Order: sequence, then C-alpha cells, then structure tokens
Amino acid sequence: MAEQRKTNGLDTPLAARQRFWPKFSPNPDLFGSVTEKFARFMGTPQFLLYMTVFCAFWLIWNSVAPQSWRFDDATIGFTALTLMLSLQASYAAPLLLLAQNRQDDRDRVSLSEDRARAERNLYDTEYLTRELASLRLALRDVATRDYVRSELRNVFEELLETTDGEELHLRAKKKSGGKNSSPQTGIIETVNPQQSQQRKNNSK
Repeated sequence: MAEQRKTNGLDTPLAARQRFWPKFSPNPDLFGSVTEKFARFMGTPQFLLYMTVFCAFWLIWNSVAPQSWRFDDATIGFTALTLMLSLQASYAAPLLLLAQNRQDDRDRVSLSEDRARAERNLYDTEYLTRELASLRLALRDVATRDYVRSELRNVFEELLETTDGEELHLRAKKKSGGKNSSPQTGIIETVNPQQSQQRKNNSK
C-alpha cells in the first residue's frame, strides 16, 4: 500500500485530476461581443443620463421619503449607493479593458490585411513596370507611324525625280530623232493637232 502513488500528487498531470467544480468555459466570441456591447453602452450619453436619474432618485427618495420607506439612510452617508457604485466601477474597468483588447485585435487584423494588400499592390506595380520596360524595348524594332510616313515620303520623292528624268530623256530623243516612235523604248510620241498641221505644210 505504501508503494502506491497518490493520484492527486504533484506527479499527476492536471488534466488527469478530477475537478470538484465543473470548468467554466463560455464561448469567447459570444461573451466578448456581449461584454463589448455593454462596455460601449457605458460610454454613451444615454448611460450617463440613466445613471444620473437613478442616483438622483436614490438620494431624493432616501432623503425625503418617510423613515419607514427608506432603504438607505442619509445619516451614514448612503452606504448602499456607495457600495453599488464601487461595485459598478470595479466591473466597468475589466469590461473596458476587454473591449479595448478586442478592438486591438481587430486593428491588428486590419493592419495585417492592409500590409498584405500593400505588398500585392507593390508586386503588381513592379510587374507592370517590367512589362512597360519590355514593351519599350520591343517597340524600338517596330516601325512607327512617323517612320513609315517618312519612308513613304522619300519613296514618293524618288518616284517623282525618276519620272521627271525620264520625261527629259524622252524629250531629248524626240528632238534628235524626229520620229513618232522611239526604237529603244517603244513609246509612241504624242503629237498635238497643231504640230501635225505644221508637219503637213512643211512636207508640201
């Protein structure tokens, strides 16, 4: 018997021990939301107005009402009212701290989401910057509208120059040969009606 270990000693884990009172484990979200709503209500003007009316009624009733109807004597400094307000203040502080902690948790979550969103925006901006840089490099080898226009203008000027030169060459041949057709080019000379009449008169 002496060798048997006690089940409630320090070597026994706490989870294995049997609790005399059941463990109180409320829903943290529900409890936190309810307490936060109450703490928020305590910071509203309505709560202050209700508390002022309640304390005024308490003081007036226990001061003016008959002695047998009073429940808090004014001669001892309204002990019940003082105790009640002290109890309320002792519970108000933890409620406010709980509401502040929940607000801090929400702020922390929102800050983390904002940080993640900012990082995604930064990555998107960097990606777009790289794409724009690659497009600029690619457009250097692509013919732009101004470049095509300038090239077409140069080709058109060259064509005009060549046509002017061919006309001068043909005129020179016409003056030297005096025939209606050119044996080299095969181009038929166009003669005006006045020129043909002059040629007929000369032949006569």
